[in-house]
Amino acid sequence: MSEYQYYEFLAIDRPLVERERQELRAASSRAVITATRFTNHYEWGNFKGDPRAWMERYFDAFLYFANWGTRELALRLPRRVLDPATARLYCGGEAASVRVKGGHVILEFLSEDEDGDWIEGEEDSLSSLVPLRAEIAGGDLRALYLGWLLRAQADELDDDDREPPCPPGLGRLNAALEAFVAFLRIDRDLLEAAAAGSPDVEETLPIGDVERWVSGLPEAEKTALLVRLIRGDEPSLRAELVRRFRDARTASPPEAAAGRSVGELRRAAEQHAAERRQREAERSARERAEQDRQAAEARERHLAALARREAAAWGEVEALIGTKRPDKYDAAVALLRDLRELAVRAGRRDEVEGRLGRLHEQHARKPSLIDRLTAAGLIGAGRGDRPGGP
Repeated sequence: MSEYQYYEFLAIDRPLVERERQELRAASSRAVITATRFTNHYEWGNFKGDPRAWMERYFDAFLYFANWGTRELALRLPRRVLDPATARLYCGGEAASVRVKGGHVILEFLSEDEDGDWIEGEEDSLSSLVPLRAEIAGGDLRALYLGWLLRAQADELDDDDREPPCPPGLGRLNAALEAFVAFLRIDRDLLEAAAAGSPDVEETLPIGDVERWVSGLPEAEKTALLVRLIRGDEPSLRAELVRRFRDARTASPPEAAAGRSVGELRRAAEQHAAERRQREAERSARERAEQDRQAAEARERHLAALARREAAAWGEVEALIGTKRPDKYDAAVALLRDLRELAVRAGRRDEVEGRLGRLHEQHARKPSLIDRLTAAGLIGAGRGDRPGGP
């Protein structure tokens, strides 16, 4: 399989100006470049830009994957909506990292799996992951916690290390978070173990609480916020306000939470995996039993119908053999097996064995047919050359 690499960048908070698009074009003559997007893929060559530098200068989101198992995702957020100290509680390694550049915090996630499945033509895309950026800006820290789980999965953490604050809602991920888990191949059993310590999340912002919080803001601050909204030059304003509202309702700062150890989570994940495999085995056994039951019922219906036309069926056998065609021989042998089973069930074994013996004698010069009858156990071993023998 040839090499395949895919690069995608998105500008969200502001579009790229013409000069910036020309700078990007200098790095690639065949990429798709618009005011908000850069995409390109490579089968033989390599990307000539620097994703880290581009994220600092041009873009708010970046996705990369290669068919040898590497997957990367980066998100850039304004510092005012994500405190770097909070981000570092979760992202402090190679699999999940954080860096600050100017007024932005850049989150980077990395998954390496040389044995991971990859199907040519099935491209992952930023479209399903971009909503994470707004969710993080609004105070939803689940993506950051998942990044920490990725670090634990990549063995960047010791068993004695403690987990950072476990955000609510891990047991009920939305579409963007599900895409995040799938793209970075986060272990589902580890996620289930972590979710056991995560409280439920509110589906919507309680309107009454929002009204009370807004009413409590100083008048000067309300005016400043409205001015910023009307100017429209701060796309992250809503996320900033949502984060502030959520922070105001939080009883204690994240640093105050005491977490489980990595070793405890790993052991819980192993137990969950064992229980999951047991459930899957039991479900598979039930499905096989049901399939066997249905097959047995279908077999009984088939034999009952055959019993009603048994005499005609023996005539069909002769007609099928008379065609001297191999595919018809197969059909004749299948019908003979059913007729023998039917006769044996009715206590007429000697009768059916006699008929099979005579059939053998009558068509002994048809080796293709005889081979099929022998393979099906209808004649042969134990019978000798005496037609109709025991």
